[in-house]
Parts: sequence; structure tokens; C-alpha cells
Amino acid sequence: MPIRLLIADDQAAFRDGIRAMLAVVPDIEVVGEASTGVEARRLASALRPDVILMDLRMPVMDGVEATRHVRRELPTCRVVALTTFADDERVFGAIRAGAAAYLLKGADTQTLVGAIRGDGAALSPAVSGKVVDELRRLALMQPPSVPAQTTLSQREIEVVKLLAFGSTNKEIALALDLAEGTVKNHVTHVLEKLSVGDRTQAALRARELGLL
Repeated sequence: MPIRLLIADDQAAFRDGIRAMLAVVPDIEVVGEASTGVEARRLASALRPDVILMDLRMPVMDGVEATRHVRRELPTCRVVALTTFADDERVFGAIRAGAAAYLLKGADTQTLVGAIRGDGAALSPAVSGKVVDELRRLALMQPPSVPAQTTLSQREIEVVKLLAFGSTNKEIALALDLAEGTVKNHVTHVLEKLSVGDRTQAALRARELGLL
């Protein structure tokens, strides 16, 4: 079955561009478009998409608030947040709201498709740098409140550290000299052991545990 996608952005030209870009991708089907956060929330409830491309800057209700509602009402729906600028202050709000990936609007087709499928980098490089800088700043401000003992194996800790930098499974496999399938298994175990729903939340949880 194709991945059912809802595009939420207040610019019609951008939505048209994304639709045209994905028209040649056989496993992704655009099922709806929204121009405001309120409309995105309403259509998400009505259409039950698998993934939402969510612009963080929209009128009436911004993408952060819409993401928060969608994740609460449709926990199986993945939200890929879109930002125009890497320093958009809404990026961290989207992280807390539960978005699964964060891309700049200028991302190429391969990066966008990978994020929609859930097998690409969770963060575009520019956004990843901002997130990592913020994690480091927070780490310097206060020591981790939870001891650094977890049930993660040493290899799983190595994997989650690379996740924090937005590395794909393929990049992690190359870095650790592992098969890509083995990396996928490690990522699955990390998510389960940290009780989180996606790769970025795993990185944030690992930071809280003092593993980064």
C-alpha cells in the first residue's frame, strides 16, 4: 500500500511543487492539502494520513500547535516538519510536539522522500547543527538529572550518538562497519528501550540520560 501523505503549507505554489515532485514516486500518494494548521488538523482527522508534511509557519494555527494536536489525536501519524530557515525558533517546539523529522524547504527529492518513508535522515544538515548546538548548550547548563546507566548495550549507545547527528542507517552502518540491516535492528531496540516513538526523540532522551 502506498504511503498516504497530507501536505500542509500556506503557499499553494509550494504545495503544487511538492505534489509534482512526488508524482513519479510510486509508493507515496498525496491524499490532501491544507493551508492552515486548523485545516491540517481537520483533514488529518478525516483522511487519516500516514505522514503529514507540516510547514511550521502557517496562519490561524502554526505547524507546531497543529503537530501537537495531530500527535495526540493520531499517534501513528508521522509528522515531517518543514522550515524555511535553519534558525527557525519553531524547530525546537516541533521537536517537543513530536515531529519525527525536520527538513528545510529546499531539500532535494531524495532527502524529502527518505523523510516521508522514514528511512532517511531525521534532520537536514542545517537543522541538525542547530539541534546539536542546543543539546550541547543545555548539557553545559546543567548536569543530567538521570544517571547514565541504561539497559542500552555499548553498541546501541554508539548508534544513538550517531542518531543525534541526524545520521541515516546507511551512514551509521558505514561509520560502525555494520550491515545496514543490523543497524535497523539496533535502532528498533533503542526506541523500545528508551520508550520513544522516533529517532530524534531517542536522541533527546539519550541527552537526558547523559549518554551524549
